[in-house]
Formats: sequence, structure tokens, C-alpha cells
Amino acid sequence: MYGQLAKSIGEKVTLSAEDFELCKTFFIPKKIRKKQTLLLEGDVCTYNAFIEKGVLRSYTIDERGNEHIVQFGFEGWWITDLSSYLTGANSIYTIEAIEDSELLLLTSSAREELMAQLPAFERYQRLLLQNAYIALQARVNSALNLTAEEKYLRLTTSYPDIIARVPQHMVASYLGLTPETISRIRKQITLRK
Repeated sequence: MYGQLAKSIGEKVTLSAEDFELCKTFFIPKKIRKKQTLLLEGDVCTYNAFIEKGVLRSYTIDERGNEHIVQFGFEGWWITDLSSYLTGANSIYTIEAIEDSELLLLTSSAREELMAQLPAFERYQRLLLQNAYIALQARVNSALNLTAEEKYLRLTTSYPDIIARVPQHMVASYLGLTPETISRIRKQITLRK
């Protein structure tokens, strides 16, 4: 169950087999079913979840009842409400499984202890945060500067599996579009081919 984690860490830092065995002891394995929540808005986020298998989403609901997806998480990715996880404040997001999923959960205190014992893991976490910030800037830039079709094409080019694994209305929510706009874009793309 730790294969994706080993791959993710190995892409950024080097851990010996002994260090990785130690690292594994800090995680709590958890399986969740499709549509099951890992975190509810208003609760304190106690886990940073590494996704070994499956797809999750993080979303919020506005005062009109509209859902806004802020993140998808696939195998080899982490998902959490970082602000709540690090500060203990109530979460503004709900995290839910889109598919049956297998997770490795890391509490904040376990994360701190693991980083203290394995400096390479601290470097790994720092690199993840750097990359997440870069991705966030790219997403904001896309939201501000790209057309609806450009947003859709960028997403589907960067993450080709998303169309097969995530319902169209969720893709629309993530992009800030309506499902009808996504349908129209897909039809236009098909007609041009």
C-alpha cells in the first residue's frame, strides 16, 4: 500500500530502505468509499492525506448553495485543508472521495516528528509546498487570462485521465464554468477534428 508514497518521495529526495520503513510507521492507512467524506467544512482538519489509490476532491459551497471545487487529488498526490491542518482553525472545505480510495493519513504532530527524525522528509515536504504554490499561481493566472476553451484544454492536456475519472459537472465546477459550457466546448473541439 505504500508504493505510490515511495515513488513520490523518491522523485524528490533519497531515502534509504531503513528510513522509508521508519517513515511508513508515521502514516495511518485508511480506505474510503466513493462519496465518503474525509473532512467536513467546519471541522478541524487533522490529517494530510496521501492518495495511494483513487480520486478525491476538495470543495466549498457558497451562500447560494453552489459548489466550488478547488482541488482534485489523484494517485501520488496529497490533499488537505492546509490552513486548518497547520493552524487548527475550522476548515472551509469538504474533502470527498470521487472513487473508492486508499489513503495514507499523516497527523500534524506525526509530520513534525517525522521531519525532525528524517531531514530528507522535511526537504520533500518543502519541495511539495513550493510546487503547490507554483501550481496555485498558474491556476490563478489561467482563471484570469484564459478563455473557457483554453482552460478546458489546458486541464485535459495536463491531466488526460480527468475526463474518464471525474464527472463533467465537477470538471466544470473546478474551472468555474457551467456543465453546458463544457458540453459546448467539447462539441466544438470534436467538430474541429
